[in-house]
This record gives sequence, C-alpha cells and structure tokens, in this order.
Amino acid sequence: MIDPYAAKLVNRSFYAAKVDIVATIVVVLSGMLENRSLQLIAPISRAFPKGTILELIGTDEETAAPGTSVNAIVYLGFVELQSGGILLAGDEVCWNGKVIGTLAGYDDTHMPNHQNTIVQMAKRISGKDLGFALRDEITIKGISLSTSI
Repeated sequence: MIDPYAAKLVNRSFYAAKVDIVATIVVVLSGMLENRSLQLIAPISRAFPKGTILELIGTDEETAAPGTSVNAIVYLGFVELQSGGILLAGDEVCWNGKVIGTLAGYDDTHMPNHQNTIVQMAKRISGKDLGFALRDEITIKGISLSTSI
C-alpha cells in the first residue's frame, strides 16, 4: 500500500474547510540551536484531541516542510489544545492577534509524550523573547470555504 503523503498525492488543496484550533500556553521556552536535526514527517496534517500538549518550535529555514530536515531552531513553548481538530502544514500560528509564523510540519522525536510542531518564522525569536506568558492564547487558523459561486 502506498503512503499518499510520501507519494505527494495529497496536498493542502484537499482541505476545503476546517476550524481554528485554540491553545493555551502552559510552558514558555527560551533557547536556540543551530544543529537540532529534526526530521519532519511526510504527512501534512495531524489530528489531535482536546487537551493534547504540543511543543512549538520555530525555524527560519525557508526549506522547512513535511519530509525535510530542520537544524536551525528556536524554542517557543508548550501549548494545550482547548479544542480538538486538524493541524495542517501552512496554517497560520497567531499569538495576541499577530501572525508569528506558519506550520511547517511535525517531528516525532518525543512521541507519544508530545508532538514537536514546527513553526516557520521570518526570524527565530524564542517564546520568552516574544513575550509569551502562561495562559496566553495561541490560535492556529483554519480554512474557510469561499462563499462566491
């Protein structure tokens, strides 16, 4: 059986609409590495139930995408999902109403404890240096159906 993600048969256009996912910051992180060697898995989406803990890790590597390796990273924080749903590579990640980046993919290093969720950013800035605070809200933007016919 062929893996549709590895074969690049499935892409973002298959997702017609999905809800925003709201999360709460439960740990603020600080720190930067140049040689982390995260291996992003091929699937572009992951399903998570309410209450899941994710680690948000930033990168400014322009090639960060499902199926690639990421070395230059910055630690953002751990978040708890307040609603279940689907996260999709390319989704916008917002904090305090400001887009801080887009989802680049997922690394399974710490599974099943938590999912490393990689956020592609214009510039690597840690959660601490961004000003994250405990219980701040992170929103991962969904996709809305176009209402034009």
